[in-house]
Amino acid sequence: MYNKIILIGNLGRDPEIRRLESGAVVANFSLATNENYRDKAGNWQTITEWHNVVAWRNLAERAERDLKTGSMVFVEGKLTTRKWQDKDGNDRYTTEVLAAVIRPLDKKDGAAPLSEGMTQRSGLSPNVNTNMSESNTSKTDNVDDDLPF
Repeated sequence: MYNKIILIGNLGRDPEIRRLESGAVVANFSLATNENYRDKAGNWQTITEWHNVVAWRNLAERAERDLKTGSMVFVEGKLTTRKWQDKDGNDRYTTEVLAAVIRPLDKKDGAAPLSEGMTQRSGLSPNVNTNMSESNTSKTDNVDDDLPF
């Protein structure tokens, strides 16, 4: 079994930062991804999907510093669902992307990827090619592909 998600989209709002009593820092932000298609009449249509993203510790601090509303961002992580109760005691569920890698894709002079040094600690593959100036084909280096399809 494998739980990994990769998204490229635009921030819907600046990251919201919370500092916990333990000293840990958590960032929450929304990320919009778009799917474009032609309808039966031949007109282009766009479907926007919104994703809730959560980043912890150093990654959260760097997200606070470097990400702004509208920024194009690469996010790699895993899907998580948490259960909580509303004020009436009803069970509710929230699905979020727990970020392990975040890389701003907007060009800035001298900007370092937010994930620098994070991939070894997270256990997720650092081999995803996010250099948009290269060809549009997806490249990976030495990644085992043991998916059943």
